[in-house]
Amino acid sequence: MLRLVPMTQSEFEAYLQSAIREYADERVRAGNWQPAEAMQRAEQEYNQLLPDGLATRNEHLYSIVDDARTRPVGMIWFERQEGIAQPVAFLCDFIIYGEFRRKGYGRRALAALETKVKEMGLDKISLHVFGHNKAAFALYSKMGYEVTNIQMSKEIA
Repeated sequence: MLRLVPMTQSEFEAYLQSAIREYADERVRAGNWQPAEAMQRAEQEYNQLLPDGLATRNEHLYSIVDDARTRPVGMIWFERQEGIAQPVAFLCDFIIYGEFRRKGYGRRALAALETKVKEMGLDKISLHVFGHNKAAFALYSKMGYEVTNIQMSKEIA
């Protein structure tokens, strides 16, 4: 059985270290930031998003647990966003750890997320995916997510 289990403090600390580095790399790869500034900017953004860590209001961080495994197969973080047309769950981060990819965990975790969000009284999940992340885009499309906005760039030589 696949479950979303509230992340422990030690899991959160390990996640945060790798997430900041990966986010900085993604922003550089997407052309949003320069490499020299990326780590500092990523740290600042995470400090703004999660000022109280796991206790930050409206932020929900979970380990993705398969009862048949001895350790989590991934993690998922979403926030309840208010002050818009209707409150929504915004998927901030979603990771299936490398050795568990391509085994159906992504689809099952997103289905578990839908259940969790419905329990909170929300009926919409939104997310952002970097354009170069084709695998994530394909998964979200398979799960019924639709494009709502597209931002494009062209390098001029």
